[in-house]
Amino acid sequence: MTVVFDPDIAQTRFGYGLSPKVAGPADIAEMMALLRADEPEMPWFPLPSDAEMREKMLALLDARRKISKAEKGSDAQQALQQAFKTARRASKQEGAKWIGATLARRVWSRDGLRERLVAFWNDHFSAPGKNVIYRYTEPGYVANAIRPFVNGRFEDMLIAAVLHPQMLHFLDQNNSVGPNSAIAKKRSEKNLGLNENLAREILELHTLGVGGRYTQKDVRQLAELLTGVTTIQKKGTAFLAKRAEPGAETVLGKEYGTRRAQMADVHAVLRDLARHPDTARHITRKLAVHFVSDTPDEDLLVSMGARYLETDGDLAEVVETMLRHPAAWAPVGPGVGNFKQPELFVSSALRALAVPKIQLREVKSHQLERLLGTPLRTMGQPWRRPFGPDGFEEGDAHWLTAQGLAARLQWALGVPTAVLQDLPDPRVFVETTLGGQAPASVRFAADAAENRREGIALVLMSPAFQRV
Repeated sequence: MTVVFDPDIAQTRFGYGLSPKVAGPADIAEMMALLRADEPEMPWFPLPSDAEMREKMLALLDARRKISKAEKGSDAQQALQQAFKTARRASKQEGAKWIGATLARRVWSRDGLRERLVAFWNDHFSAPGKNVIYRYTEPGYVANAIRPFVNGRFEDMLIAAVLHPQMLHFLDQNNSVGPNSAIAKKRSEKNLGLNENLAREILELHTLGVGGRYTQKDVRQLAELLTGVTTIQKKGTAFLAKRAEPGAETVLGKEYGTRRAQMADVHAVLRDLARHPDTARHITRKLAVHFVSDTPDEDLLVSMGARYLETDGDLAEVVETMLRHPAAWAPVGPGVGNFKQPELFVSSALRALAVPKIQLREVKSHQLERLLGTPLRTMGQPWRRPFGPDGFEEGDAHWLTAQGLAARLQWALGVPTAVLQDLPDPRVFVETTLGGQAPASVRFAADAAENRREGIALVLMSPAFQRV
């Protein structure tokens, strides 16, 4: 079968949609060249470093700690509480800045595929944070544990993501110690003990998948192997041998570790899990479902899985295999094309409107809540806040609800006028937004709209825009 490249599908199915200002890639080779290249520096989208985010997190934690130590109800405590509220407002605004910058990159980057992959892997390794401080540090986690690895080997991303302080906090690894470890023998604290959360999610969600060939014994052994892994607030991830379960552990029939526990053993088991055939099937199917269809072509799955194993999980190679398969370019129809998740809908609409990057970069937290936060929650997909470690649902049926569609319509009618001073002519907008995929019925509706506000909403709510 011959692959017929479609420039519109390249941007809508594998990016954030068409833009009236940014030209898309000319062919698959250019898509892959952009993805494989080092990420260009963009002054309007600086990436937060782990050290920078950790320093600010520690400042918030220290401020909160001082409040708890001050005399209850005293003037000193009230002053500390006010200072903490001020710092929290500042962190909330900085969080809005990072979200706005993420949207700006989606709207203005030519490498839409990279941005879609960052979002995909962020969902795969969901770690949104269980309190306001760790929710604030999540952008640093994405910037340092996800984004740099989307064009590399899966095992490197796996190690960076599951051993990142954000994930260790989210899955309670910081409270996990070996039952026979030195620290367990010296003291007994109610909040310390073997915790299997991280081990279970590594096997069930991050690598082998729900149907993978592992048992509860493997979960337990992996959890014991992980016991030395923890977070030191001022340094980040560390391995403390006194917390680790002594002796070797056996995971999927292979022994790891010796009498002296060390981080190298953890890395070794993660690399082996990343290269396992079950992981290849799980990861490649998930990619195909996300980008192509809820029911992807079987030959596409076989090709992607084989390439994964041949390259030891080279993600760029797997993505290129997907792009060079005819099934990836089939027009939207039965069994092909996905209904946009809310976040993709909103991001692609902002790209179609070419909202100025500076406007997105400098958005205020209260504005962001009105334009993005509240609408996405109503649509059922709060910004990077999935309801569990398994991320958001992929199936179209989950998003095709009356409430969700009503929320999309309300957004399409209200937000474009709020982010643009002058709306584009709907007759032009339908062409720049849908390209060659624009049906005659949508062109007619855009032409017949009573005003620009309604015309823009009609295009954004059309099935041609909602499906990719």
